[in-house]
Amino acid sequence: MEKCLAPSILSADFGILKQQLEVIDEAGAQYVHFDVMDGVFVPSISFGLPVLKTIRKYTDRMMDVHLMIVDPERYVKDFAEAGADIITVHAEACKHLDATIELIKASGAMAGVAINPATPLSAISHVLEKVDMVLIMTVNPGFGGQSLIPYTLDKVRELSQLLNQKGLKIDIEVDGGINKDTIDDALDAGANIIVAGSAVFNGDISANVEALMEKMR
Repeated sequence: MEKCLAPSILSADFGILKQQLEVIDEAGAQYVHFDVMDGVFVPSISFGLPVLKTIRKYTDRMMDVHLMIVDPERYVKDFAEAGADIITVHAEACKHLDATIELIKASGAMAGVAINPATPLSAISHVLEKVDMVLIMTVNPGFGGQSLIPYTLDKVRELSQLLNQKGLKIDIEVDGGINKDTIDDALDAGANIIVAGSAVFNGDISANVEALMEKMR
């Protein structure tokens, strides 16, 4: 599977977001990770549809929308229409996960499913054939800048083995605490889509992207 970097704009400077999107594009990042938080499923509130509609005009990268919200099926169609290429929902937040995945696909977007650090892979094992990507949270969601929880990489390894056994080619994304010191472990465990927030946007953005991309090569 192709290895891709997904800078999380949760850590960006929204006063100059257009310019920062151009910098990560020019540096070679393939995705833009868009964290939607509702203050209910996770403690924080971030941003939503109006921001997505706006930034969609300024980047042609894969728009990777991560819905950290309760009952995400309410907004799937709206996020797809606003420009999401892939919509990822949390298994823990869906009353009917299978139906929500079907709704995402019907909207024209690719479907992703996410699980929190303490949620076992068994929670999503029956829908793996239906999704395009699995997101293993490597921190407890809700805040940027946290340290990676080591045991979450065991789940990445377990998922990678399970997908091989099933003959499934599905992207494995990791999100949380990924930086130049932890990216190697995440890649070695089997992740191929790497979300990085503060590791990209703190300091020299272009140099940060290039350094992470070099490790991914």
